Amino acid sequence: MSWFESFILGLVQGLTEFLPISSSAHLRLTAAFAGWHDPGAAFTAITQIGTEAAVLIYFRKDIARIVSAWFRSLGNKAMRADHDAQMGWLVIVGSIPIGVLGVTFKDQIEGPFRDLRLIAVTLIVMGVVLGVADRLAARDETGGKHRAVKQRKGLQDLGVKDGLIFGFCQAMALVPGVSRSGATISGGLLMGYTRESAARYSFLLAVPAVLASGVFELKDAGEGHVAWGPTIFATIIAFVVGYVVIAWFMKFITSKSFMPFVIYRILLGIALFFLVSTDTLSPHAGESAA
Repeated sequence: MSWFESFILGLVQGLTEFLPISSSAHLRLTAAFAGWHDPGAAFTAITQIGTEAAVLIYFRKDIARIVSAWFRSLGNKAMRADHDAQMGWLVIVGSIPIGVLGVTFKDQIEGPFRDLRLIAVTLIVMGVVLGVADRLAARDETGGKHRAVKQRKGLQDLGVKDGLIFGFCQAMALVPGVSRSGATISGGLLMGYTRESAARYSFLLAVPAVLASGVFELKDAGEGHVAWGPTIFATIIAFVVGYVVIAWFMKFITSKSFMPFVIYRILLGIALFFLVSTDTLSPHAGESAA
């Protein structure tokens, strides 16, 4: 991998990780369209450490408060009723599905799941799901001629059941094209949470899963499957760009619809299907590198 490739891929990772359009799919597609080798699941996982570092800094006050309350609750029963302490447990509970499924389907994630035809399907299907979820949220928030405004849930309403559902939604992102933020935010909206609450929990929930995945994949870099220099460079680029995107996205969702992302996903999926079906692009383009 050249330094130019690592710069572009780091930029793509940072731009797409927190938007509901799938960073893993865009890394895969960038390599395929440019005629480069597929950067591979290990490269993706390691560069995601950069974007999760952006989450740690952006939500540093929330994370510090949650971690502190969680540790204090271990020896203080009274603290277990504290919302921040409960959030600590809920992040752990919500991380279980992706941990179990990630280890179980590791070979599929690094192989068959990266087929461009499957990515096209997941881009379209999850785009439709996000569109439906967004429409339901908008209807509750605005009401209508014969419908009163409906109060949506916040993170204070989050329990173990909903935390697990969020977790299974996040685990769907093991398939490129689904999108970690898109799946968890869609799940949250369908369960009746506000856009901001669903997005905030989505970002917090991703921290342990992504950091664990990145650390786990570091062994591939040590074995020569990932070039250290370009990968670290891409990770730094992903961190800087990712932080800017988080700040923008958290402001965007307070007043805007997800429909631009829905339309983009569907159009990209259709275009990808067309390119593959006309043999303009091989469904396995760029896979030889991994």
